[in-house]
Amino acid sequence: MTKTKKAAAIAATVLIVIAAVAVPSALYAAGVIDYAEPVENDGLYLMCYFTGNEPQEERLFFAVSENGYDYSPLNGGSPVLISETGTGSVRDPYLFRDRDGTYRILATDLKSEDGWASNHCLISWESSDLIHWSDPVLIDMNDYGLPHTVRAWAPQAIWDPSAGKYMIYWANCRNDPDTGWTDTVLWYAYTDDFVSLSSEPRILFAPSNGNDAIDGDIVEKDGVYYLYYKDEKDCTIYYATASSPAGPYTEPDDPCVSSFLSDVEGSFVYRLEGTDTYVMMMDMYGKHKFVMQQSTDLTDFKRLKSSDYSLDFSPRHGSVLAIDRGTYDALLAAFPS
Repeated sequence: MTKTKKAAAIAATVLIVIAAVAVPSALYAAGVIDYAEPVENDGLYLMCYFTGNEPQEERLFFAVSENGYDYSPLNGGSPVLISETGTGSVRDPYLFRDRDGTYRILATDLKSEDGWASNHCLISWESSDLIHWSDPVLIDMNDYGLPHTVRAWAPQAIWDPSAGKYMIYWANCRNDPDTGWTDTVLWYAYTDDFVSLSSEPRILFAPSNGNDAIDGDIVEKDGVYYLYYKDEKDCTIYYATASSPAGPYTEPDDPCVSSFLSDVEGSFVYRLEGTDTYVMMMDMYGKHKFVMQQSTDLTDFKRLKSSDYSLDFSPRHGSVLAIDRGTYDALLAAFPS
């Protein structure tokens, strides 16, 4: 490279860096961007996630936080769970505690190097203490009336009071040799044990604009169920609401809740303990980083400044669970960093 070309390349890089800082600052000054302020809270939090598209990154990792904003990886940044069934890889983990006190993880059984239309199973673990986990169990869509499934992605679960059962929901797509490809939209079914489905899968939500929808995340507040999802064409986070987990869901006139200009996916929401504030994390996958925004009403989100949170260990789509001090200390002892 000549000195002239090298100088031009350096100048271009400098301009990009300046723009990355100056554009948000200018938009803030103009009132286009309104930053949120971190909220003091009394919670401790555990984040479960994977880290990338290589098989050694498609594992389950843990990180902890003492304020809901700054997270530190456990186990020296190494996985805490490795799948030895199905594809041998795992993505999009959803960590939660059920009504009986059992900790559970639902995740995508997918090895991305095999392609983005190559899996048909969800995967499930359970634990009494977040440290010792059961052997994983596969939930195969081909066994539940969805033959030729090529995408079974990002499962989550929520208690449905009207059904008296947990509802598992996920993004599903099929490629039937006779009828061809279906849309990738959100489906649901009920379960009694998280190792099988107890009802026929049905479509939970398909956007009225005809676009694919993935990465569903349902949050209940004051009897309203907020369903967040990634619109695959617009590459941002939209929402819809319903009076029950299984819908039907209504789309607002302006469904976008992302306050960021870049493409995002894999959103998940958690409440800051002892407050009425909710944090949404999103995977800004094109820039290889996670971002945060927050809200008190679950519809109007304001971005947090990058200086207000710390996620410097490259997480991908995951989830956050509030835990108590005893559990927090036990995790630190079991998976020291």
